[in-house]
Amino acid sequence: MTERTVLIVDDEPAIRDMLRMALEIVDYQCLEADNIREAYRLIVDGRPDLVLLDWMLPGGSGIELLRRLKRNDNTRDLPVVMLTAKTTEDNVIRGLDVGADDYITKPFKPRELIARVRALLRRSTGVEAEERLQVAELVVDGESKRVSLAGAVLTMSPTEFRLLQFFMSHPERAYTRNQLLDQVWGVNVYVEERTVDVHIRRLRKSLQDGMHDYSKLIQTVRGTGYRFSSRGVPL
Repeated sequence: MTERTVLIVDDEPAIRDMLRMALEIVDYQCLEADNIREAYRLIVDGRPDLVLLDWMLPGGSGIELLRRLKRNDNTRDLPVVMLTAKTTEDNVIRGLDVGADDYITKPFKPRELIARVRALLRRSTGVEAEERLQVAELVVDGESKRVSLAGAVLTMSPTEFRLLQFFMSHPERAYTRNQLLDQVWGVNVYVEERTVDVHIRRLRKSLQDGMHDYSKLIQTVRGTGYRFSSRGVPL
């Protein structure tokens, strides 16, 4: 099995040491940075498989680095877990909106963080369905991992891709947030239910452009969760 590399970005040496030891015990290789400039250099040169990114850093915030990564085609799909002491809902949603795949608040238990790292790496490299799914002009290509709308390739995160792929593979059925977490994020993953709402909102936004609006395919089912349906939806 190829050794996986995790970049730890935190300005506190004690936290980096704790994370490194926890990761190395389960056979992950670690890179470390204490500021966003060094972190970006290591991402470009070291090509880690995942980034643990602190919110508050010298010389700029982790959110700034996250935005930069998501704007770059070469780093857009790099899984990122935000490490933060900011626990208010607005801050959590802000991090997810920018493109973080997950977040964990300090202080945290190493076993919980390892579980999240494993789940993200398993999803980012696991075998996904390679079938081609289509509803009108919306196409999900499981082999190339691309989504197109009327021939134009849409920009979306790996999590949003998996969410749309799952919905299109299971149309007309309502799923609870917990069921979506199990199916898309994976069982035994420590992710809060509101994470689903944030990614649904981002996915709906991705399915709109100036000429088309496919966001209505993802329907809110009051008292339950969400459903993917084209019934009665003008496309």
